[in-house]
Amino acid sequence: MTATWKQRLIEVEVGAVAHGGHCVARYEGRVVFVRHALPGERVRVRITEDTGGSFCRGDAVEVLQASPDRVEPPCPFSGPGLCGGCDWQHASWEAQRELKAAVVSEQLRRLAKLDWEVIVEDLPGGPTDWRTRMRMAVGPDGRPGFRAHRSHDVVPVDHCVIAAPGALDPVVGRTWPPGSELAVTRDAGGQVHVTEIGPPVVRRGRPVPGPVKRRKGSGTATELAAHRTWNLRADGFWQVHPAAADTLAAVVRAWADCHPGDRAWDLYGGAGLFASVLAEQVGPEGSVAVVESSVGAVEDGRVNLSDLPQVGWHPGRTEQVLETPEFTDLPPDVVVLDPPRKGAGRVVVTAIARSRPARVVYVACDPAALARDIASFAHHGYELTQLRAFDAFPMTHHVECVALLEPVR
Repeated sequence: MTATWKQRLIEVEVGAVAHGGHCVARYEGRVVFVRHALPGERVRVRITEDTGGSFCRGDAVEVLQASPDRVEPPCPFSGPGLCGGCDWQHASWEAQRELKAAVVSEQLRRLAKLDWEVIVEDLPGGPTDWRTRMRMAVGPDGRPGFRAHRSHDVVPVDHCVIAAPGALDPVVGRTWPPGSELAVTRDAGGQVHVTEIGPPVVRRGRPVPGPVKRRKGSGTATELAAHRTWNLRADGFWQVHPAAADTLAAVVRAWADCHPGDRAWDLYGGAGLFASVLAEQVGPEGSVAVVESSVGAVEDGRVNLSDLPQVGWHPGRTEQVLETPEFTDLPPDVVVLDPPRKGAGRVVVTAIARSRPARVVYVACDPAALARDIASFAHHGYELTQLRAFDAFPMTHHVECVALLEPVR
C-alpha cells in the first residue's frame, strides 16, 4: 500500500479549474485538487486528504508565481484551514465569473457532449454584502461560525463579507448552545430572523427524531419577486441573492412562453415563485400543477398564491407524483423544473420527456447535474437550445443556470 501524502508539502504548476472550487495539478503521476490557487500559478501545496487512490486534495499555502487575476482576499477568515464557505476570494470578480463559465462549459462538454460557449452574467450589487440566508454552526465554546472545508470543525467569526448588512448582528458576539445550528435570514424589509436548531435530543441513549427549533424574530420573512409580495417561513427555501429570484423568474417567463389556456407543470416548485409567473401566462382558463415535497413550502405557496385558482398543489416526491393519473393522462404544454443540487435524474427526465411538452425550462444550481440531465433529455429527443448562467453566489464556486430544452426538429 502506498504511503499517504497527507501533510506532505509539494510544489506544482496549477492547471485548469475543476468543478467544486479547486484547480487540477499533477504530481508524480497523481492528480491533486488544489484549493486557494488559480490556473497558471506555481504554488506550494500542503496535502490535506489522501485516501491512496489516483488523486488527493490539498491547499495552496504559498504562491511562488501568481496569476494576474489574483487579489488579496477581503475576509480574514478565508484561507487554508479556515472558513470553507467561499472558494474564490483570492480571484478578481471578473476572473471568478470566467472560472465558473469554464466549469459549466467543461461539464456540458464532458457529460452532455456539447460544445457550448458560456458567459456567466453578474447580478446587481457586487461580490460582497449579498447573502441574505445562511446556516451557521456553533462550536464547543458556544461561538457561532462556519465549518471548514470538508470538515465538521467550526471556524468562529465576528462578521462575514458576503453576508447582507446587518444579517449577523443578532448572532455574533454572543454564545449559543454548543452543537446547535443557526438559520439566519434577512428579508426584503431588512428584518433579521434567527432560527436556533438545537442539537439532537437523546433519550434513553437514542436521539429523538426531528430537530428542536427556537425562533427569534417573527419567523415569517417578507420577500419581493415576480411583481408579488411573499410571506414565507424564514427558515424555508428562497434564493439567497436578493436579485436572483426576480432574475430567474424573468428568464422563466420569457422561455416558458405559455399561452392562455395552456397546461404547465412546475416541478420542485417550492412556494410557487415560477408557478406565479406561469399562472399569469396561462390565465384562469389554464392550469399550473406544482409538485413539491416540502410540506412547509406547499403551505406557504397555498397562502401566497390563493388569488390564483389555476394553480394546483401536489405535495410529494416528484418522481412519484409524475406517475399518478393526473400527470400521466394530462400532458403539459410547458414544464419548468428547479431540482435540488443532485439534479432531476433519469426517472424524472423520462417522465417529462414521455409527456412531450413543447418546451422544458430547467433551472439548475449544479452544472454537473444539469449536464447529466441534458444528456438524458437528448436520449429522449430533446436538445439544448438556449442557456444563461448567473453569478448568484459571488466568491463561491456555485453558479445558477437556466436551460431551455425543446424537441429536436
